[in-house]
Amino acid sequence: MKTRGWIRLGGATLVACLVAGCGSTSEPKARVVNQGGYSDDFKQGYAEGCESASGRGQRRNESRYKTEADYMMGWNDGYSACQRRR
Repeated sequence: MKTRGWIRLGGATLVACLVAGCGSTSEPKARVVNQGGYSDDFKQGYAEGCESASGRGQRRNESRYKTEADYMMGWNDGYSACQRRR
């Protein structure tokens, strides 16, 4: 009898987790990731990389990408992260 209680609890927990995963946010994908502690250059690169991954065309400042390491790393990270979420 005790085993059934644990099975019910496990089943209820599983259902709650599945339902929680169905929530949506109206925020752009780039804003969902915690970017605290990163430079503004990184954050801008991340946002533009993420927008580029969404399929609306590449958005990248080529001169900044070639000369600013934080922007380049942010763009690459944003593109990779948002491409996986599609």
